[in-house]
Amino acid sequence: MMHAERAYTTLDDWIAHEVIPFSIDSRPDFNAAVDTVINSSGDRVELLGFGEALHGGEELLVLRNRLFQRLVEAHGYSAIAVESSFPRGPIINEYVLGRGPATYEAVQDTGWSHGFGTFEANRELVEWMRHYNADPAHQRKLQFYGFDGPTDMITDSPRQTLHFVLDYLSSVDEALGQEYQNRIDPLLGQDSAWENPAAALDPTQAIGRSPEATALRIETEDLISELLVRRPELVAKSDESRYRESIHYAVAARQLLNFHAELAQTSAKREARLLGIRAAMMAENLAYIVSREQGRGNILVFAHNSHLKRGKVQWQWGKETVIWWPVGSHLHEMFGRRYAVIGSAVGESPANGIGQPEAGTLEARLTSAPGPARFIPTHQGQGLPAKEIAALPIRSGSKKNGSYVELLNAQSFTDFDWLAVLDTTAYNGWGHF
Repeated sequence: MMHAERAYTTLDDWIAHEVIPFSIDSRPDFNAAVDTVINSSGDRVELLGFGEALHGGEELLVLRNRLFQRLVEAHGYSAIAVESSFPRGPIINEYVLGRGPATYEAVQDTGWSHGFGTFEANRELVEWMRHYNADPAHQRKLQFYGFDGPTDMITDSPRQTLHFVLDYLSSVDEALGQEYQNRIDPLLGQDSAWENPAAALDPTQAIGRSPEATALRIETEDLISELLVRRPELVAKSDESRYRESIHYAVAARQLLNFHAELAQTSAKREARLLGIRAAMMAENLAYIVSREQGRGNILVFAHNSHLKRGKVQWQWGKETVIWWPVGSHLHEMFGRRYAVIGSAVGESPANGIGQPEAGTLEARLTSAPGPARFIPTHQGQGLPAKEIAALPIRSGSKKNGSYVELLNAQSFTDFDWLAVLDTTAYNGWGHF
């Protein structure tokens, strides 16, 4: 990212000189603002994160849509990856490519996780991508991905992920595929046992450390080894892309089984471990997505601020303080300057239970600048008044929208490369954090 060309003695001085005001409804102004952000970020960025301050903020989702459209039309972006289940993503992708069901309603529940498919802005995103791809003049077709693990308050059974690999293996070696299926299927049992919602809070309700689940983890390791050992043969009988996809699904199945095993663990660090495993799964999914899009274009990644930030996340879980490394910290290590991230914030949102920010907070200072929305570079804190940043008061949160947990603070300058700050956002319903 670019560095400050001058030193600022106060944060207000930084804001006055660096803020880029825009309106989502004014395409020329918005496009010019986005162009400034992208051009200032350098040409090494391949993976651009855009974090949402809270789930269900309507204007935040519309901003994401407009941002992606501009990135596609002017900056060579070919795909978007969103905070939704990776195994479900292909259902939406088939739709945006003009295949599969004929209506969005047929895919909104099966193709999205967390209930996000019902958001109107998510429908608009998918329909815009489908319309774009239908134009013969657009030879490079846009791709849609989910990159979240199939985990939530209900964690998926490993059946779908493992059967994807078994189907691939059977397509190139029917006898071998059947052999592994005969070994794996009896261990899977009933999906309802894996997907018991009570397991999220009660480890005694989870089956991830049962004898059958433990045996299934071993069989999954054997399956991964089989794929790796026979790489030349399998690639020759299928192709490199299908082989790599199969390997990725096999590794994802291993991670999912590890998640189920942690669900069944009684430990003071259980929540931190679960969230850490989820973040690592997200990062591996994004690394795979980047490999798929190599040579096609760059990728916009959209998720909650707390997932995409570089620094550790600290979250209050009842009386317990849970700390873990989010996906953004993994991406920073994996991609270096090829990963950049925009964090977002809102001034007030009565519909989300967010009042006016307290005087002196970063949200209050930024929303006092021209708007109704604005971008501003953080410069990683370089050239900015360190003592004033360290002394920043933190605004109050929301008692209505539990996903509004990532308030701007001193760490925001190093967690994000840019901030996108909106005066307000409406309530559009929200899924789980």
